[in-house]
Amino acid sequence: MKLPVHSSFDTPFMAIIEAARRAARLVAPAFPLSATVAVNPYLGHTADDLAQASAKLARSAGIRSTLNRAAFRAAQAEGRLTRADLEAALDLRPGPTLAEVEAALARDTPAPTALPTVAQLAARASGIDWPEIVAARIGVWASGYFDQGQALWPAPQGRSAYDAWRAFARHDLTPEIAGLRGFCTQAADAPDTASLALLRAAEHLGLRAEATESAAHRWLMELGGWAQVARWKLWQAELAGGSDDTLTDLLTLRMVWDAALLAQYHTEIGAEWAKVLAQHARPAVPSVDDEIDMRLQLALELSHQRKLAELFNSAAVPRAATRPELQAAFCIDVRSERYRRALESCDSRIQTLGFAGFFGLPLAHKPLGACAHEPHLPVLLTPAVDTVPDATDEASDLAQIGARATRAWGRFKLAAVSSFAFVEATGPLYLAKILRDTLGLQGNQSVEPAPQIAGLDRADRAEIAAKVLNAMGLTLEFAPVVLLVGHGAHVTNNPHHSALQCGACGGHSGEVSARALVGLLNDPAVRAALSERGISIPTDTRFLGALHDTTSDTVQIFDAPDLERGAVRRWLDQATLLARAERAATLPHAGEKGGALAARAFDWAETRPEWGLAGCAAFVAAPRDISRGRDLGGRAFLHDYDWHRDDGFGVLELILTAPVVVASWISLQYFGSVTAPTEFGAGNKLLHNVVGGFGVFEGNGQTPRTGLAWQSVHDGACLVHEPLRLSVVIRAPAAAISEILEKHPSVRALFDNGWLHLIRMDDAGQLCARYHDGGWRGLDIPKTLDLRVA
Repeated sequence: MKLPVHSSFDTPFMAIIEAARRAARLVAPAFPLSATVAVNPYLGHTADDLAQASAKLARSAGIRSTLNRAAFRAAQAEGRLTRADLEAALDLRPGPTLAEVEAALARDTPAPTALPTVAQLAARASGIDWPEIVAARIGVWASGYFDQGQALWPAPQGRSAYDAWRAFARHDLTPEIAGLRGFCTQAADAPDTASLALLRAAEHLGLRAEATESAAHRWLMELGGWAQVARWKLWQAELAGGSDDTLTDLLTLRMVWDAALLAQYHTEIGAEWAKVLAQHARPAVPSVDDEIDMRLQLALELSHQRKLAELFNSAAVPRAATRPELQAAFCIDVRSERYRRALESCDSRIQTLGFAGFFGLPLAHKPLGACAHEPHLPVLLTPAVDTVPDATDEASDLAQIGARATRAWGRFKLAAVSSFAFVEATGPLYLAKILRDTLGLQGNQSVEPAPQIAGLDRADRAEIAAKVLNAMGLTLEFAPVVLLVGHGAHVTNNPHHSALQCGACGGHSGEVSARALVGLLNDPAVRAALSERGISIPTDTRFLGALHDTTSDTVQIFDAPDLERGAVRRWLDQATLLARAERAATLPHAGEKGGALAARAFDWAETRPEWGLAGCAAFVAAPRDISRGRDLGGRAFLHDYDWHRDDGFGVLELILTAPVVVASWISLQYFGSVTAPTEFGAGNKLLHNVVGGFGVFEGNGQTPRTGLAWQSVHDGACLVHEPLRLSVVIRAPAAAISEILEKHPSVRALFDNGWLHLIRMDDAGQLCARYHDGGWRGLDIPKTLDLRVA
């Protein structure tokens, strides 16, 4: 079948290719389930402000980028959104008048509708559900192509995505059975390279360069999780200094589908498709309602900042002026805030610190029995140091044999032939396991031997230790016991378990990083070298690794059985009870004072073992003495930082370019999962089916769902996460902050375009200035008597 060619097609080829590549950059990556980390779904839009991004996403995916008007009215009725907040928002972002905003608040706006694809137009003309057919056939192929070890019969590897799809499509008769004539032949006759195929499809679709980026974005958004998985491959390749074309290959094959459908239904839909292309060619412009919604969103965030400012106006709880008895360094994760506050309340001689959970170690760790190293650091960075368990060769070999036997047994259970006999023959033997799992009975949890850093001499080890201690602000007044507390979450029957682990550790628990740093800091040779650098650690100071289980709020100390009966253990247990009681108020079925929290971790039917980072709203980089004793409600990332001890502001630069960026990804993932749950959320946990080891389908879906499940942000009756863009509070001179932003345009864009708020704290601990339009202005936050952080 000959495809029609639009006579008006005269666009230079490279302009179309470049526009397609720009569209690919608008897609955020989705990391595999084995190492899930939070990703900002608006990552490709940070060069625009929220209103402009909203206009683009409304056109390409039908996405609403803020809460609906009913939610804003509810906030107003509850007192969380006041007229003073609206006035402050309009002062920051002039445009509509206060009267116009208040009038708009009283009326609802329809959900945006994406521009149609050819498949949608063809479905209207023919009555055949072409979008579903296209999604299903791409999904069948992509499930095998992207598989990471789940499939028993994996698809052949080594081909590009486009080549692999052509090999599949030329033999897939489903499209022709459904009514798309000659599609197998078209796939077989398609150009040998994806770039030529994309250009041919663009020609047949009548696609000009000025419409390509918008139209390509529309197709990629329709591909959903497949596009995000492909974007992850590009992310990984670029991190290693290379490149990857899988995402543009996916775009190409999706365009081939629409080109074939347009050829078949050109008479019925050609004119309408031309109108769609004309809309794609026009710039996406925020509507009046978009602009008003952005002001309402800003007002809600200013309301939170108002309460935050007043909280810091209250008196902090001082710690003892003497040498601390216990120091405990926790991850900056918002789940640590409650536990830190509880622990410090046990004794004034306890000091806690906040630092990124990988403790500054760029590790790649090889677990006992594993064949490869796993990165244990933020996904923005590349590993530079390898660690291995401190185990004998014999123990490592036995662990590898055990792991291989477990994998082989699992494949035997699920193989095409043996699976039938397996159930009949061994089913009764699993009765004990089923009962144990059903009753949530926990077995003994094995602890891996302590990790050892390999390949570094004394000078290198001392250099790493000095950098970490300086970045933590821990160079003076060492306590007799210093706990380095990583965090993890024990959950059962949860494919997204790695998303509850430490994001700074690449979706793993912080145990390895904490214990590896302990090994460095307890090394006498390293301590001697640190002393030469001006960091003198007392001989009676002992560093110990620990793990905070955020599901049960317990802390496990490693390699120190003598502490299990002393004051440190009593303080930790007391803090557990306090933190559990506070969390129990918001977690369904948590039991009296949180008594059921530990059991929930072993319940294979529990959809809400914990809230993760739901509620996150602020990032504070300041000395702990500023925030000590202030109830931030488990909603703030707390990073210790004292600019007076930061010569050259190198630590401040590190904070702004790494932890702040990671926190923004987390915050905006929650934001998108609430405001656009269909596109940026993972749907209903009860319907999840793991696909390929890299994602989940919702029920019998055709594309992977990414982001957060609805049960992670909603308790069944109301939202538990209020979607607010993160308020970053820094105690440092304005000039130093501005200079760092000038050096890092991508970080500056997050603040300039309103994806994050930047607020300066003065030396007295008061919020005093706001970064706005490239400069600083007074905070101008309306006053209220309510000291709680909403």
